[in-house]
Amino acid sequence: MFLAIARHLSFRQAAVELGVTPSALSHALRALEERLDVRLFNRTTRSVALTEAGERLYKRLRPAFLDIDDALDDLNRYRGSPSGLLRLNVPRSAARIGLLPMLGRFRTAYPEIELDIVVEDRLVDIVAGGFDAGIRFGEMLQQDMIALPFGPRQRFSVVATPDLIARVGRPLVPHDLQKLPCIRFRYASGTLYRWEFGRGGEAVEVEVNGPVTLSDMDMMPLAATQGAGFAFTFHSQTETLVAEGRLIRVLEDWCPFYPGFFFYYPSRRQLPAALRAFVDFVKQASG
Repeated sequence: MFLAIARHLSFRQAAVELGVTPSALSHALRALEERLDVRLFNRTTRSVALTEAGERLYKRLRPAFLDIDDALDDLNRYRGSPSGLLRLNVPRSAARIGLLPMLGRFRTAYPEIELDIVVEDRLVDIVAGGFDAGIRFGEMLQQDMIALPFGPRQRFSVVATPDLIARVGRPLVPHDLQKLPCIRFRYASGTLYRWEFGRGGEAVEVEVNGPVTLSDMDMMPLAATQGAGFAFTFHSQTETLVAEGRLIRVLEDWCPFYPGFFFYYPSRRQLPAALRAFVDFVKQASG
């Protein structure tokens, strides 16, 4: 209970992880602090923070509990198949493109492993967040992580409706987009994404303008079909819409393939059985 609150610095998130109510967690922590006669957290209605004593206890207890987890996980070798809980942190695009298509096969291969998948686009410290592993693009990986290629190579596409292209014109080079209406994408951090292109070894980033800004990548193709502007989306997201003639791709020679997502996890002396099974599954699928 203490470790969960310390990881999340949130009673609500810790309560979700433990399957209890935030109120029950608060009462349990108060009882623990009274028994120890030490305050472990400073808490207000808006924030939760470890005290100096709480920070010291957390640093001492966490490695010990990892050893306990490893010892209990050793029992899996005596079971017919791996079991346990596997917590993953995954951005929405990686979940849709790479993870969801393989879930059925993984569940069939390892029916006793329970997957807890948190889908969010903000960058997360998976260790601090209590996750076993995550999926990200290579340039977004945390340091000191073991990373494996996950899923196929990816490619972005610039798309717009035939009517919009007829009205405002077709861009011939990436910088032409700066004069055209575009649908911008905003990260969870608030930063606007600069569209990235490449051709013949030349890399180009374009800061586009437009009447619509979205924070959900999956909404980009739908907004484009309504004529809201040019959209920069995953190639696979628009295949059907392009085939139906509702959208047209432009600047295709400036949209190369690049390495896709990576499955990553922290280095540990011994991997939990559920994580080890998923790692083996990813390696087999990528091979």
